[in-house]
Amino acid sequence: MCPQPLFKWSALIHVASSLLSSARSLILWARPSGRSIVKFLGLIIALIVTAAILHFKFGYRLHVDGSGWRPRFVSQNRTAHYVILDKNRGQQRLRNAESGISPKTDSSLALLPKTILPTEITTHRKVSENTDTAPSGTQNYWTDFRGPKRNGRYEAAPILTTWPKSGLPLLWHQPIGGGYASFIAADDRLFTIEQRRQQEMLVSYDLETGHEYWNNGWDANFREVLGGDGPRATPTWDKGRIYSLGATGELRCVDATTGNLLWRRNILSENGAANLPWAMSASPLVVDNKVIVLPGGPDGRSVVAYDKITGEKIWSVLNDKQAYVSPMLVTLASQRQILIVSAERAMGLTVDEGALLWEHPWTTSQGINTAQPVLLGKNRIFLSSGYGHGAETFEVLRKSNSFSTQTLWENIRMKNKFTSSILHEGYLYGLDESILACISAETGKLMWKGGRYGYGQVMFGSGHLIVLTERGDIALVKATPEKHQELARFSAINGKSWNHPIIADGRLIVRNTTEMAAFDISVENK
Repeated sequence: MCPQPLFKWSALIHVASSLLSSARSLILWARPSGRSIVKFLGLIIALIVTAAILHFKFGYRLHVDGSGWRPRFVSQNRTAHYVILDKNRGQQRLRNAESGISPKTDSSLALLPKTILPTEITTHRKVSENTDTAPSGTQNYWTDFRGPKRNGRYEAAPILTTWPKSGLPLLWHQPIGGGYASFIAADDRLFTIEQRRQQEMLVSYDLETGHEYWNNGWDANFREVLGGDGPRATPTWDKGRIYSLGATGELRCVDATTGNLLWRRNILSENGAANLPWAMSASPLVVDNKVIVLPGGPDGRSVVAYDKITGEKIWSVLNDKQAYVSPMLVTLASQRQILIVSAERAMGLTVDEGALLWEHPWTTSQGINTAQPVLLGKNRIFLSSGYGHGAETFEVLRKSNSFSTQTLWENIRMKNKFTSSILHEGYLYGLDESILACISAETGKLMWKGGRYGYGQVMFGSGHLIVLTERGDIALVKATPEKHQELARFSAINGKSWNHPIIADGRLIVRNTTEMAAFDISVENK
C-alpha cells in the first residue's frame, strides 16, 4: 500500500511551457544564416535561463542517484513543502488542544502561519488502550544509530515475515523536514533531526500516531548540490537525554521529555576543524560518562570526548581527517574500546583517555568511508567501501598489552557505498553498490548477487533482510546463502530514500527528505 504523494505533479505542465523559449532558441540556432559563435552563445544563454526558471520559479533541482552518474530534474519546491508541513503540524496542535494535550514546543513553532488551515493526517490504526502488550524489554531498544550495537540488527522480538500482497499495513504517514538522519526510539517516542527552512531541528514524535511532541531548532542550513541538503547524523538517546549533531557541527544535549536545551557546543569551530564535503554525519556515541564525536580537527582534536552531563571537554586526541562513519563501542581481543574508521585508517581507542591501541590502513578515494565496520567474532573486523574499493577482513592480535593487525582476506565482492552490511550466521549481506549480495564472512567468497535496490539501506530481523530501496520501496529478502530470495515488496514512501529504517515495538519506521511513515510489522498482524 503506497501513501499518496505529498506533491502534485502539475508543475510538469509549467516545465513544458518553460522549455518553449529554449526550443525557439534551438530552432534559431539551427538556421544556417547565423554565425556559429553567436548561435553557441545563444544556446548557452537559453539553457541558463531555462535552468534558472526551473529552479527558482518551480523548485526543480538537478539531482543524482547514489551512483553519482544518473542525473534527473526533481521537483523540490521547499517553500511549498514547508507550507504542507506547517499545516500538518497545525492540525496536530488543534487535535491535541481538543484532546486536552499540550505538548511542549519551543519558540520555533511561532513560525507557523497565524491562520492555520488544517489538513488531515493519515492514521490507519486506533491508538492502543493497553500499553502492556508491548514485548518486554523493547521500549528503549532502538536508542542508537542502526540499533543498540550499531549493527542494523533488530533482535528484541520476532517480526512478521509473511507479508500481505498489498504490503505491510500502514499505520500513519505524514510530511517531514529534510535531511538524511534516521530515527531512534525510546519511551514510546521517536526522535530525529531534520531541516526546516533555515533551521535544523531536533524533533520528538509520538511512536503510535506520528504526532509531534516538541522541536528544538537552531540556525543552520547545509546545502550540497550532489548529495542534497540538511543534517545527516542520527541522534542518540541515553537515560532521558538526546544528543544530536547537526550538519555544521552543532552538538546539543536536550531533555527527551520536554525538548529543553541542557547544553550545546559546536564541535567544528571549537576544535579548529573544517566541515566535510558531505557534512558532519557520524552519530554521537555515548559511553560511560562521555559523548564521543569526530570533528576531525588538527593538533590532537580529531576525536573528542565531552562530559555527557555538563558538556565540558574531557579529552581530545589524534589528527586524522575524519570520514562519515559513526564511532562504535566494542570489545576486541578482550579489550573494551572505541572503534573508529577515519578517512585513512581503522583504529581502536581506550574509553578513558582515547589512547591509540591499534591501527589498520583503510584508504579509499578522497577518504570517503561511510559504511559501519562489522564485528566478526572476538577479534575480527569487516570493512567495506564503495567507489570501486571493495572489502577486507582483518584480525586484531594481542600480546600482553601490545596490539597489532593482520589482513585475512580482501576483494571487490562487497562495495558498501553509504549503506552497511549485516552479519548473520557466518555470512555478510549488503548492497554491493546498488545490487544486494551475500558473501562468506570467513573467506569473502561470493555466494550470490541479485536484486537491484538502488543505493538504499538494509537491516535485519527474524532471519530476514528488510531493504529500503533508494526509491522508497520496502522489500523482504530471506537471509540465506543459498540464493537471492525476495519474498515481498511494496511502495512505502516517495522520493530518494537514503535514510536508515528502524523497528520499534512492532512498527517499521521509514523516512526520507520529505516523508515519514510507520508500518505494522508485528507478529500480531499475522
